[in-house]
Amino acid sequence: MALKHLPSGKYFANTAWVGYAVIAFNISRAAAHAAQRPTTRWPSLTRHLITIPARVTRSARRLRLHLPTRWAWKTALDQLWTATSPPLRGTL
Repeated sequence: MALKHLPSGKYFANTAWVGYAVIAFNISRAAAHAAQRPTTRWPSLTRHLITIPARVTRSARRLRLHLPTRWAWKTALDQLWTATSPPLRGTL
């Protein structure tokens, strides 16, 4: 969506928007590879992994993410989560 601001008439603003578009593309491709879906196109990736149909709740000072019960992309999200999150340490 960053490229819809082009051309702005200012060279440095144009280079910034192109840079944002490249960074967003690279992050989305890395997320698709981490979720083991390297051939997924951008609309499917945004629909299934970025805009997750979930509910966030707070309980005992922790945030919890409640996903739909029969969500087809749950394994892809689990693979993305394990690839990008650090291992959890034991509690005290």
